[in-house]
Amino acid sequence: MHIKKYDFDYSRRLFMEKTALGLGGAGVLTSLWPEICKSGDITKAYPEELYNIEAYTKGKIKVGDVINADNIDIVQDLVDPILYQEVKQDGRTFFIQETDTDVTRMYPPYYLDATLANQGMAGFDSNGNVVVKDTGANWIGGHPFPIPDNGNEAIANLTLSWGRHDQTIYAIPTISLNPEGDISYEYDFVWAEQQCAGLTNPNISPVRPYLPGHEDKVRFQSVWFTKPNDVKGTAFMNVWQYDQREFPDLFGYLPAFKRVRRFPTNQRFEPLVAGMNLFLSDAWAAGDPMLTWGNYKIIARQPMLASMHHQWLPENPNWEHPTVGGPKGNTYLNVGKQLIPEIIIMEGEPTGFPRAPLSKRRVYLDARNTMFPQAISYDRRGDVWKSFEPGFSYQESKDGTQKRTAADGRTEWTWSWVISNDIQSGRVTRFHHAAEIAGGWKSEIDPGRDFLADYMTVQAMRRLGT
Repeated sequence: MHIKKYDFDYSRRLFMEKTALGLGGAGVLTSLWPEICKSGDITKAYPEELYNIEAYTKGKIKVGDVINADNIDIVQDLVDPILYQEVKQDGRTFFIQETDTDVTRMYPPYYLDATLANQGMAGFDSNGNVVVKDTGANWIGGHPFPIPDNGNEAIANLTLSWGRHDQTIYAIPTISLNPEGDISYEYDFVWAEQQCAGLTNPNISPVRPYLPGHEDKVRFQSVWFTKPNDVKGTAFMNVWQYDQREFPDLFGYLPAFKRVRRFPTNQRFEPLVAGMNLFLSDAWAAGDPMLTWGNYKIIARQPMLASMHHQWLPENPNWEHPTVGGPKGNTYLNVGKQLIPEIIIMEGEPTGFPRAPLSKRRVYLDARNTMFPQAISYDRRGDVWKSFEPGFSYQESKDGTQKRTAADGRTEWTWSWVISNDIQSGRVTRFHHAAEIAGGWKSEIDPGRDFLADYMTVQAMRRLGT
């Protein structure tokens, strides 16, 4: 009989010990980040039981199986509480995918280059902002903390570069459903980002690492609606200062009034438009400046089933996913999930928002790329309120015939879909990263245009609104 030295119980005890002692680093058999730097492969850092679902479940679950209400209990310790409830009580299903072990497929290529080149150079200044340790300059690109040792480092990786590209335009069809499974609202909107600090792509940002003239900012971000007609032209623009103690400037254009106005920027826990479970605060699980929150702490480490790979479906019309679950079989997206060896679970509290409707947010982070497969908000009483569950993907089709590539030919990486579930009201909003939406807007990664003039000024908001 062969007895495995590094079985599941060994990994679980190690994760618990590291969390209890406040120890940093990731990996079980060896440190994860040095192995990533050397080979890009995670298999030497973890025992097989943490990246092979059949080994983990002792043959009860294998790649290709569908998880439903009848077998979700086998993997209950690998899913978050909202996903468990959706499957167990609301008919949601998902299928098991093989775990991808190649870390180069988990980052945008230029962002990974910068993370590798700049590792070990980041620190915090006396105000809590991320700076280059030796010079005190604003951060220069990639993850400041590739393997976070604490909650402050973990949230910094999310906040300083949301999409991990210099420029992005996402075309996003959105469906909001009521508890009966009926479509209450249907929107198309564009979400655009222009990074100002930590620029990484030499092909569109020859002057790096800061956007000239905006060295004091971290990003511009705009959103505008193109469907239906009653909200078409509604637009919002955020201007984020680099100092994470400051709230972004928030401007909005409402077509009915035909003017741009400044909005209270601390009201970040309300739907952008009626019926959506999407708040500004939700974005990338880090929608507010990180120093307007506080009490960040890592509370656990564990393996988890998550949608971190193979979520792009270019073979489907407009990159759509089929639906499943809910009263009418259309509430959730039918997606795949893989066994992720190590998830870092952290929490933070909205300390800068006296009237915030939530008490804390729990964020699950993939230790390999510190992107989040789930974020759960809790109301002021401490009860679970809503989830913000995304899927991410290397931009290559299953058969390898379709790719989205960077200027140097390497394959891109980005998000594919989101399911946001307000479990207290029973309302679900789901949306996906599409090829195109109403108005002819198409998704683009690092197109190299003048985003500020085109999309991120008061004049641009008026133009987009008309």
